[in-house]
Amino acid sequence: MKKLLNNPLVKKFLIAFASIIAIILFFNFILMPLYVSGSEIVVPNVVGLTEEEAFQTLKDADFNPSIADTSFGVSLPPGRVFLQKPESKKLVKEGRTVFLFISGGDQIISVPLLKGKSIRDARLSLERIGLKLGSIDELASTHPKDMVFDQQFAEGTKLRKGQSVSITVSIGSGDGEIVVPDLIGKSLTEAQRILLDSTLTVGKVNYQISSTLLPNTVLDQYPAPGNKLNTGNSVDLFITKEGTTQQQSEFTEEN
Repeated sequence: MKKLLNNPLVKKFLIAFASIIAIILFFNFILMPLYVSGSEIVVPNVVGLTEEEAFQTLKDADFNPSIADTSFGVSLPPGRVFLQKPESKKLVKEGRTVFLFISGGDQIISVPLLKGKSIRDARLSLERIGLKLGSIDELASTHPKDMVFDQQFAEGTKLRKGQSVSITVSIGSGDGEIVVPDLIGKSLTEAQRILLDSTLTVGKVNYQISSTLLPNTVLDQYPAPGNKLNTGNSVDLFITKEGTTQQQSEFTEEN
């Protein structure tokens, strides 16, 4: 054994082995604990802050903020942080990335097509996607009885989750004694006279810009010609007016 230990090669090997063990123990029990404990810091709470405020707070604390996702339907206002990873008060390494989840506000939903449906089907179509059925107007029309033939917002209109959509439902051709006259193409003055002669009244007058027809020409009417009303019932009119094409979407109403 002594001869083996006195061997120069064996001595060199043992010295090298002992040195390696000493270096490992030094790093493991002295340097690493000092490094880890010295670089761990507490994550600040940024939930409820705006995106800008959260970024600034994290950067000031030597963290790297990053937007992970934007979600709709969250109770917080748009642009506010509603979740962070890692959570606040956790000990993590300095410079670590903190992922932020931002509120997008109320969920936006496209209005479905309700025309042609029954009231029950219209209600189910709206509730299925997070909208509500609003008021239900019943009017005489040439459409089948109990069928939705008009809706407050056109198909594809963007609404916030929980908003209501009103509909108009047909009660059939009506049980009145007066047949609604055809007013389309006539002037407003002439339409008023015809309705007066029929013991009917002018309802809402909706003005729409037209570049092809003379001003105060009846474009459309409601109820449609041929429906039956009672004395004193009203007929809504859609009338042309002068204007530019940029104003095409502007309407005014008169009772």
